[in-house]
Amino acid sequence: MGPHPAVAAIRLAVRRVLHDVLTDLTELPAHASASAATSAVAGRGTDGRTPGGTPPLVLVACSGGADSMALASALAFEAPKLGIRAGGITVDHGLQAGSDLRAAEVLTRMTALRLDPVESVAVRVGRGGGPEAAARDARYAALDEAADRLGAVAVLLGHTRDDQAETVLLGLARGSGIRSLSGMAEKSGGPGRTNRYRRPFLQVDRQTARKACMVQSLAVWDDPHNIDPAYTRSRLRHEGLPALEKALGKGVVEALARTAQLSRDDADALDAWAAEAETGVRDEDGRLECAKLYALPPAVRRRVLRRAVVAAGSPAGSLFARHIEEVDRLITGWRGQGAINLPGRVEAQRQGGRLVIRQG
Repeated sequence: MGPHPAVAAIRLAVRRVLHDVLTDLTELPAHASASAATSAVAGRGTDGRTPGGTPPLVLVACSGGADSMALASALAFEAPKLGIRAGGITVDHGLQAGSDLRAAEVLTRMTALRLDPVESVAVRVGRGGGPEAAARDARYAALDEAADRLGAVAVLLGHTRDDQAETVLLGLARGSGIRSLSGMAEKSGGPGRTNRYRRPFLQVDRQTARKACMVQSLAVWDDPHNIDPAYTRSRLRHEGLPALEKALGKGVVEALARTAQLSRDDADALDAWAAEAETGVRDEDGRLECAKLYALPPAVRRRVLRRAVVAAGSPAGSLFARHIEEVDRLITGWRGQGAINLPGRVEAQRQGGRLVIRQG
């Protein structure tokens, strides 16, 4: 008799991601040079091992909640069968009384699953961008540091299909365009850390993860912040989505998750188009030509402008659709207006048929 359907579902999702991790470690583009090949696999052999024979390490980011505990258990079960070491990291945000004790409990639970290494990392959460964004920034910084220090090839995150639906709705509320509607990627990472973060559960609903914990007798911790109406995502989870399902019927979560994937495909294609188009709208001195920008489709032109603004020093996380719309008016609605001030002390100004974007 096989495992419970919920347990089978989470294990299958993790198995697929681990296969992808191994594939990324061993497969190289046919045109890659020898030096590029060596860099791409970070000194690992064709089976993903280091020159010393150490199996690759995959970490799970575990808060102790049902989603991440289900992920930790599935990783612990699947990784050894593929010759992968499985470890765990829990981040103590220090935002609640006794958070250090809960982090210690999570360490004990991960150790009981035979994850190794396991660590608890305490962080200090700032105030930039609001409490949710500040906690997220601190968490990812800690996970990056731990992954670098431990030499992990990937970090698994327990975001579910329900989390994806919430992310799409939050993006819709911001009105920031198709990229905001694309939600969370299955693979993501910052500069030099491409595809570090993997999200195996984006096609798994939250209830399945919780059921998997229950049938395996895994203790879980329910974060009170998840039901605190002071947090936007909490209000959306407990008030917004239920109201949508009541008005529109069941299937809203699945539809939103499907919208995320379709939007991501479209956004990726438009980004690639913009990257290619950018070289054709610059003069011999590298300046953006307004007439050539005007001839581009609006979706492509705005992406070219955003790339140029970010390259000039504007923080991508602080740059919103309204900023790019103002810059776009220098191209499409030119009335002799002055410079546009942008985040990061960057300004955009039209001068003699050219768009000048620089840090002031």
